[in-house]
Amino acid sequence: MQACRAALLRFDEQGHALYDADGLLVIGPDDKGQPVVRAAGAYQALARHFPGVPVTHWPGRLIAPGFVDLHIHYPQLDVIGSPAEGLLPWLEHYTYPHEARFADARHAQEVAPFFLDELQRNGVTTALTFATSHPASVDALFGEARRRGLRLITGRVLQDRHSPDGVRDRASPDGAHTATEQSLIETEQLIQKWHGVDRLGYAITPRFAPTSSAAQLQGAGELAARYPDVWIQSHAAENLDEIRWVRELFPRSRSYLSVYDGFGLLRERAIYAHCIHLDDEDRALMQARGAAAAVSPTSNLFLGSGFFDYVAANRAGLRYGLASDVGGGTSFSPFRTMLAAYTVGREGQTKPGLSLAPGHLWWQHTAGAARALGLSGVIGNLQVGCEADFVVLNPRATPLLARRTAQADSLAELLFALIVLGDDRVVEHTVIRGTVQNAPPAAINWPAVPPA
Repeated sequence: MQACRAALLRFDEQGHALYDADGLLVIGPDDKGQPVVRAAGAYQALARHFPGVPVTHWPGRLIAPGFVDLHIHYPQLDVIGSPAEGLLPWLEHYTYPHEARFADARHAQEVAPFFLDELQRNGVTTALTFATSHPASVDALFGEARRRGLRLITGRVLQDRHSPDGVRDRASPDGAHTATEQSLIETEQLIQKWHGVDRLGYAITPRFAPTSSAAQLQGAGELAARYPDVWIQSHAAENLDEIRWVRELFPRSRSYLSVYDGFGLLRERAIYAHCIHLDDEDRALMQARGAAAAVSPTSNLFLGSGFFDYVAANRAGLRYGLASDVGGGTSFSPFRTMLAAYTVGREGQTKPGLSLAPGHLWWQHTAGAARALGLSGVIGNLQVGCEADFVVLNPRATPLLARRTAQADSLAELLFALIVLGDDRVVEHTVIRGTVQNAPPAAINWPAVPPA
């Protein structure tokens, strides 16, 4: 067993922030030998119960749950920061050409470690991510995540129409299977190869309704029924032009979201990015099915897609969590994402505006995102039994941040200062399975504080 001493942030079952200015986090093996949280709370109350357990002291630091990114595209690493007139032109001019490069397994193997380095540098310890339509892209990312012991969910993108050569699904080399059939065969092979291996999970991944035929969506739904513990991920109701296109392609469906429901793709462990332009019937359907929304505010602001309606989502009891959506999203940093979510919530011209509490913003990117994934009590929190993934944050990482946090007289002020002024410099250590990943050796081997 081992323990860490610093300020400590976690969440109760209702999503309320719990905070100890001088906290203790105790980590030890569960019944399977995996590092989990064994105790968390005030140092003075807990330390005497763990005599002899070595304690690493991080004075002036904040221990918090590792961030959970609910929607990100790893093949769009080199697309981030590309100018465009909107979603569909951005896909055509930037995204598809870059994704086509992942047909080369060597390219995928070069991008995967850089992508995961960037996630960990920003304190993200779990991500639900798109790969491309090339199985090699999935193998590269899963393989690298497994080497690092990460909890990661990804999947081969399904897109058998309305996509350019290079990313559109292709028939089997021997001609025995059509492009649609081959895409579903490869998906099932990847599920059987990777899902449940160590901390890896598979997500059935139609890109979005317009790029999948009815036959492909039907096959994806059949796979989802055959493998009920895998995830499903796609996009829904992001952009008005996209919605009009869906209406033309699926005229019998009541809405964009109901297209997925009609093929059995709306259920627990189904995550739909954006969900901006929904109506109350859509939200009620998502809530009833147990599906969740991945709110992607930096992407929505960058592409001019619209504003997620938190008031309507809360009224419907809709599950949701925060996501970077790199490369449409403009930063890997959870702090930038939380700040953008606050801005989106405040917008009150196209929907009711509200001020999201700092603790709630933080919850959306940790325990709330874990709940959306069906992984409450596993990740995104530091309650007893949770996996030992966390971050050590420095509230004085920059001069301005240090000046502001020194004047914070409440937890809300501290968290909000970090949200507004923080970036990757705040993340001093990212800890995976109780092991520090991204700190120089001198920082890891600080003197331990003897137990009380």
